[in-house]
Amino acid sequence: MSVQQCFIGIDVGLTSAKAAAFDADGNELRSYSAPNPRVAVASDRQEIDMAALWGVVADVLGHLTGWLDAHGWAVQSIGATGHGNGLYLVDEALAPVRSAFASTDTRSENIVAGLDEAEVERVRAITGSMPWAGQPGVLLRWLHDNEPEALERARWALTCKDWITACLVGRATADYSDASGCGLVNLAERRYEPEVFDVLGVPRELMRLQPPLANSDAVVGAVTGEAAARTGLAAGIPVVAGCMDCVASPIGAGATKRGDVTVIVGTWAINSVVVPVKDAPPRVTLNALLPDPKLMLAQEVAPTSAASIEWYSSLMSTLAADGVTPQQLLAAAESVPPGADGLIFLPFVHGAPEHLGASGTLIGVKGSHGHREIARAVAEGITQYHRVQLAKLRSSGAEVSDEPWTLAGGGAKNPLWAQMFADVIDHPVRRQLGTELGARGVALLAATGTGHDTGGWGVSPDPALVVSPGRDRDSYQLQGERFDRVLAAMGQVWTEAAR
Repeated sequence: MSVQQCFIGIDVGLTSAKAAAFDADGNELRSYSAPNPRVAVASDRQEIDMAALWGVVADVLGHLTGWLDAHGWAVQSIGATGHGNGLYLVDEALAPVRSAFASTDTRSENIVAGLDEAEVERVRAITGSMPWAGQPGVLLRWLHDNEPEALERARWALTCKDWITACLVGRATADYSDASGCGLVNLAERRYEPEVFDVLGVPRELMRLQPPLANSDAVVGAVTGEAAARTGLAAGIPVVAGCMDCVASPIGAGATKRGDVTVIVGTWAINSVVVPVKDAPPRVTLNALLPDPKLMLAQEVAPTSAASIEWYSSLMSTLAADGVTPQQLLAAAESVPPGADGLIFLPFVHGAPEHLGASGTLIGVKGSHGHREIARAVAEGITQYHRVQLAKLRSSGAEVSDEPWTLAGGGAKNPLWAQMFADVIDHPVRRQLGTELGARGVALLAATGTGHDTGGWGVSPDPALVVSPGRDRDSYQLQGERFDRVLAAMGQVWTEAAR
């Protein structure tokens, strides 16, 4: 049997870890996934067992490499992507210092509330990011105030994908996309910005924790013998620095030209537009550098998307012997007309960076409402908040394409939800049905970084997958106006509760 070349992308989100292989033309060969170990220590504290997480990733890699070996594929290079922000602390030997902080952790909201607004704005103009509770810098401040002994033992402050890369190559690395998306990088000078630490009240001495920066497609090491034994990979396979998942998915979808818009309905809502680095960063939640040094992604992101459907699914599953899946809830929502019989759902079960103290909120509940109406309201609320985020992108000064916007994730795979998106945002969307866009994006970086021809990896948009606004657009516009009034009214309530 002849041996053929392939490339592996690892995608570690908050919900699951995936490993997928792609051939020399970017076609997906096989993927494996498994749920991640995330623990709710308290209502505001979301932590991750780092050793257990590496074990999950190693296991899915083992399944994948076993399949590849059996079918005559040889891995040429590999890269990892993962959820941005949060904090993964390790010591000199790369052993975890404590459990990792998930990016949905909100224990630091009071720190954000106490920051000087003028200083925050000054640094935002440099880094392109606003401080929020799940950022590593803010979490370092919380550790400084509450667990200084953890910082004394720490040598490196990693992100999720940096932890996985460290497990593969045996050294600490970082890339520009993750570091900039975490609000730590001077965008113009492409270096860590010490003034971020000053504004957050973190001693500059703790900048020693930041790993050296590399381009996302730069080779930063090779699979070690220990990692090879654990994963089934061959020792010596090149590993690239990788990137955060907010960047990997648009790369995988082929939405990397100036003005391209990507809407990703994952655990997090990810709304991105490609903008030039040379311009002042748009005033959005974060700006993340792309592998092309001339471009970056202006992004409005929050854990307000499929996370809410997953939450409602988990809630309903406590009453059903066989459990209730998000897909079943979306199917149930089809029987309810647009507007969810007057229900409004604010999808903040895990908070939101720009709404201090925000929580999931359901307005308008009556005795006649059941799980179908609530399921419809949850889907509509998620979609309406994507609209709010996209409107902020458009008003930030970023130029957006008039072409259909790329829609990926759960919203793309479900036809009802895809139509809802087109109606609510009042713009055509192109459903991207690729199963593992994040893994594909970082596998493309792995191929590029090791000198392989990636000309065949381009994405040819299928006109049949374009969904245009339909007859429900007007009713969703009225719902959107009510949604915005409810959101504005709740803002003061949440802020007072957080303070």
